[in-house]
Amino acid sequence: MGYSGSMKTALQSPFCVLSVFATIALWLALPVVAQESPAAASATVYETIQDVLYREGESDIELTDYARERCRLDLYYPVGNTDYSTVVWFHGGGLTGGNKFIPEQLKNKGVAVVAVNYRLYPKVKAPVYLDDAAAATAWVFNNIAKYGGSAKRIFISGHSAGGYLTSMIGIDPRWLKKYDIDCNRIAGLIPYSGHTITHFTVREERGIDGKQPVIDDLAPLFHVRADAPPLLLITGDRELEMLGRYEENAYFWRMMLVAGHTHCEIKELQGYNHGQMAEPAHPLLLRFVERIAAAQ
Repeated sequence: MGYSGSMKTALQSPFCVLSVFATIALWLALPVVAQESPAAASATVYETIQDVLYREGESDIELTDYARERCRLDLYYPVGNTDYSTVVWFHGGGLTGGNKFIPEQLKNKGVAVVAVNYRLYPKVKAPVYLDDAAAATAWVFNNIAKYGGSAKRIFISGHSAGGYLTSMIGIDPRWLKKYDIDCNRIAGLIPYSGHTITHFTVREERGIDGKQPVIDDLAPLFHVRADAPPLLLITGDRELEMLGRYEENAYFWRMMLVAGHTHCEIKELQGYNHGQMAEPAHPLLLRFVERIAAAQ
């Protein structure tokens, strides 16, 4: 989706740039078919179940008031449909803030969306938020069939910190293994502008400056492997993103290919900064979900 250097140089006129990005915006806004035709999707009734406690019944953790407050999810699903895909969505906020929400662009598209809250720093420290993300994902695997969805079509996504959580629980098997889920059962991973090095909040917890890169076992890059789920990496413009976020995703993409992974893509949304890139990324997610689901 990015332009070559020569093409980018040629597009210096403000009017030309606006025209190009208007064309891209129009292309991204085209209707997306995900499991259903647009007409069928618009006729489908969707229901939202809010604030499900996804850690209810667990005996190995103490459900504090804070855990009961934050370890909850919302399920938005097409009533009466069967075998549909589900997108588990982790919000951003630097692992220090943010709240669950269903992205508007993912509604009425024939898929279910599960929006997840998780505990945040400084009330908790790593790896608690990773464990919460895994627990919520395990809940979806264990329960989505009750609402008509397919456990074979569960996709994980999220923006920024949510993208980091997406990659970590999908690439590093230990988080879902705790809940008796093989992370390779995930149909696809679609992190939006997520860290692939160790997250800056994890580094802050250790007294490491945010501009000092670290790759350890809490970095997706540490766990590159050939047999991971299909992966679509999406970032904003490399010149507008946060602290080299495009470049670290590009390195992750390259190392996945070097490791032998055969279904890894990267998309750079030029003209969009870190905060802006989520909205134009949603159609790319839906096309990815449709393609993977159709091939099953």
